[in-house]
Amino acid sequence: MNTNRLQAANKAKEAHRQNIQRDIERRLQVARSQGDEKLIRQLEDEMRYCA
Repeated sequence: MNTNRLQAANKAKEAHRQNIQRDIERRLQVARSQGDEKLIRQLEDEMRYCA
């Protein structure tokens, strides 16, 4: 039973990480299309932090 809970928690943690990563990538794409260099640098830093 503990193993199931641990696996479920790990799965949820990974799904959350993937969602954050996808959101940052989407925001980065928009920032690049708008030429917002400051936001691009911030989002790239955030990507490295979350990786």
